[in-house]
Amino acid sequence: MKTITVFCGSRSGVHDDYLNDALRVTEALVRQRITLVYGGGNIGLMGAIANRAIELGGKVIGVIPEILFEKELAHHELTELHQVSHMLERKNKLTELADGFIVLPGGIGTLDELSEEMALNHIGYQNKPIALLNTRNYYHHLMTFLTHTSSEGFMSAQLLDQLIIDSHPETLVDKMIQKSLPDQH
Repeated sequence: MKTITVFCGSRSGVHDDYLNDALRVTEALVRQRITLVYGGGNIGLMGAIANRAIELGGKVIGVIPEILFEKELAHHELTELHQVSHMLERKNKLTELADGFIVLPGGIGTLDELSEEMALNHIGYQNKPIALLNTRNYYHHLMTFLTHTSSEGFMSAQLLDQLIIDSHPETLVDKMIQKSLPDQH
């Protein structure tokens, strides 16, 4: 696994645990020499993970749409910054660059990105691991909803079972790496 796209909030949340765990994920990625790909912003969790990876000498690739670039929300100290025309193009580029995805706490944009990657795995467009960092049980209610969706017949249990979920940042990254290794059987 060479690159992981991290989806997360352009805000930091109300608890320090969100920021602290996001930084721990970043540190684990840099230790493994995994390139961090993200939404290209300089604020919230997005800006924090980019800053931490840069501080540690990691490679960071950002993808930002023109509208956010023009609002001066782009991070200009990245290894690479791709400016794209709109949000759909951003999601496509984030998907294209990734070997897998880590989803940190975030808002509606983060949920949109998670849903898109799950759907792309489901229809067979890709087969990339997706992991959710469950800091402070942030994704507990979402998992309850997805389990209900599956039990009601609107989503396969297999799709749900493919998600990697953990509340410990380093363990989550380790599970992502293990998931990407060829089966040894």
